[in-house]
Amino acid sequence: MERSIGFRASDVIQTILAVLVLGTVSLRVIECKQGSVPDALHYSAINCRKHSALLTDFGAVGDGKTLNTKAFKAAIDSLSKYASDGGAQLIVPPGKWLTGSFNLTSSHFTLFLHKDAVILASQDEAEFPLVSTLPSYGIGRDGNGDGRFSSLIFGTNLTDVVITGNNGTIDGQGKIWWDKFHQGQLNFTRPYMIEILYSDNIQISNLTLINSPSWFVHPTYSSNVLIQGMTILAPVDSPNTDGIDPDSCTNTRIEDCFVVSGDDCIAVKSGWDQYGIKFGMPTKHLIIRRFTCISPDSATIALGSEMSGGIQDVRIEDITAINTQSGIRIKTAIGRGAYVKDIYARRMTFTTMKYVFYISSAYNQHPDTGFDPKALPEVKGINYKDVVATNVTYTARLDGIPNDHFTGICISNATISLSEMPKELQWNCSNIAGVTSNVTPKSCNLLPEKEKVDCAFPEDRLPIEDVHLKTCSTTETA
Repeated sequence: MERSIGFRASDVIQTILAVLVLGTVSLRVIECKQGSVPDALHYSAINCRKHSALLTDFGAVGDGKTLNTKAFKAAIDSLSKYASDGGAQLIVPPGKWLTGSFNLTSSHFTLFLHKDAVILASQDEAEFPLVSTLPSYGIGRDGNGDGRFSSLIFGTNLTDVVITGNNGTIDGQGKIWWDKFHQGQLNFTRPYMIEILYSDNIQISNLTLINSPSWFVHPTYSSNVLIQGMTILAPVDSPNTDGIDPDSCTNTRIEDCFVVSGDDCIAVKSGWDQYGIKFGMPTKHLIIRRFTCISPDSATIALGSEMSGGIQDVRIEDITAINTQSGIRIKTAIGRGAYVKDIYARRMTFTTMKYVFYISSAYNQHPDTGFDPKALPEVKGINYKDVVATNVTYTARLDGIPNDHFTGICISNATISLSEMPKELQWNCSNIAGVTSNVTPKSCNLLPEKEKVDCAFPEDRLPIEDVHLKTCSTTETA
């Protein structure tokens, strides 16, 4: 049967706010015996595994000081032989497991974290080997040239891979990387926490991720991706700590997640300028639901700004944001090309926002001077409905491009309550076209009010919505 992993945001918000300090998020691990899992643990996954091993079987030491990179690599290499024989799972038991970057080299594989397990990322750059720049970006996203640091957990060309746990923790120990970034001391792009490339049937679920050096979860050039039940935390001033970034992916489901971030809580991407246009792989058929965000300086959900492969058919519902700069923000610029179209969102609740509706065409950072100034983005078919927002500074800022108007914008059944000191101009609109219906405060002239308009939301289901999870055990046959 399919299992849904849910939470009530109100139950956790006060706890999360208490740890939003300007340093790293601190997490104390419950003391328990290292290296053993005394009882069978059950979890939900797209597939169960026939074979199982503990990380300690390969010499790992969970004292938070001993480097375990070789143990992770040895374990994964050893278990890879079972890929064609029912697959294998590597169990990370209670303890603090310091490691550098490691690759998931085997398909039909599960990495499982016990609830009292913490994977600690090494703070030594040498533990993060350089990998190739993503072809749809051209250069490292931190503005560096060829090469970038490998992600803490990295995989490419995989099928049927699960990264999950009973809310075990991965700590990126990102502050040293943030400091180097601010001080201009990095020669290559910072590591992401989890990055999976060119893969199919991927599940990332039921984990707590904290303090990533940069983006947290980055599925790229992949299909049939399930991201579920994640808690992702970073200080609200940490640089580029996006929570979840589906990038040139097809058929993706993100649900029941809670993110506190120094950047966008979710950023939907598909490549950067001429490199993304040439690579030509869109993000499409994406559903985001039951999602909560805190990010005072960024978006709840951003579409772009790297969207040069295109973004299409995104379905967003049951979204909560608190003390966040904007709701859904479309980010693009001259030179991006491609499109953001067929976007649908409903049932969104926002509290303390700068902007509710935000479309920006002024993201003028480019990988190099080779971008095409004639590559104009197409933005059309943007549908928002059933929105309630309180303590808002601006209702909307919607900026298209001269001679490239953004069209088909529809907003219906939206009630916006303003802050004590709101901006006088509540709707700042240029180079756009569309309609509104039952929207307060009254919209701009470019979005005239129409009676009885109900903005669209698809009635069909995406294939990823019908993926059913199995109940698996950590004590499958070895």
